[in-house]
Amino acid sequence: MAKKRVMTTKVYSRLEGMLFMAPWLLGFMIFMAFPLIFSLYMSFNNVKVLPTGMRYELVGVQFYKTILMGSAEFYDQLIPFLQEVVIMVPVIVIFSLLIAIFLNQKLKGRFMFRAIFFLPVIFSTGAVLQQFMDQEESGLGFMKSEMIGGFMDAYIGGSPWGKPVLAVLEHFVLVLWYSGVQIVVFLAGRQTIPASAYESARIDGASPWEVFWKITLPAMSPFILLNIIYTVVDMFTFPSNPVITLIGTGNYGYSSALAWIYFVIVLVFLAIVLLIYSRVNRQQRM
Repeated sequence: MAKKRVMTTKVYSRLEGMLFMAPWLLGFMIFMAFPLIFSLYMSFNNVKVLPTGMRYELVGVQFYKTILMGSAEFYDQLIPFLQEVVIMVPVIVIFSLLIAIFLNQKLKGRFMFRAIFFLPVIFSTGAVLQQFMDQEESGLGFMKSEMIGGFMDAYIGGSPWGKPVLAVLEHFVLVLWYSGVQIVVFLAGRQTIPASAYESARIDGASPWEVFWKITLPAMSPFILLNIIYTVVDMFTFPSNPVITLIGTGNYGYSSALAWIYFVIVLVFLAIVLLIYSRVNRQQRM
């Protein structure tokens, strides 16, 4: 009888979860499923727009071969951008975590500071960001000085990771701007940790540094993973993304193939992140 009740509870729990997912699933099926399938179909065809309509000529994987084996421009844009993402994601996540811990303290005007960090997420649309970057206002001001700028070019610019590091520094203000959502997520995660855990640690004589590594960081682990995934997806759809600018050449078949290759690269990048995170999390538990 108890087993039957447990099974019934599981069924109700799954139905409740499906009910919350239903609006997203319906929206995906209605507005996104068909365009995705149709773009995959176009990637195997040479699409020509005629006055009478659109004509599709089957070319198989020709566009995929052209992009992967014969397009140097694709790799020239993709590899430096991936290096920038590898640098920017940890910077954004660590910065967001530290700011969230700071804003969780009982400080005067903390609600104003929370609004200051989140407002750029609301107001910084693609056009605003593009104008901001065109005016060269997205970097650190002291980086433009001759002494520091020359030092960076001489000692960092020549290394394989020099160009991505300089690109991140040139858009460092935008990196901080894009931390609003992550800060909110970390704030919510920090508030799920019971105060009794910190009181017990203080009674046992733990230092603030030990409390952070033994209580705060392990408890924030799921939220760190969530923010890493969100930041990676956000970076791959960044307005100044050079790979996205290649998608839209006018050839619908070629652009669709390029978009699907880029989509697979994003999935592989996320899979690597999940693999690294699972291994690190497993070692911490051991």
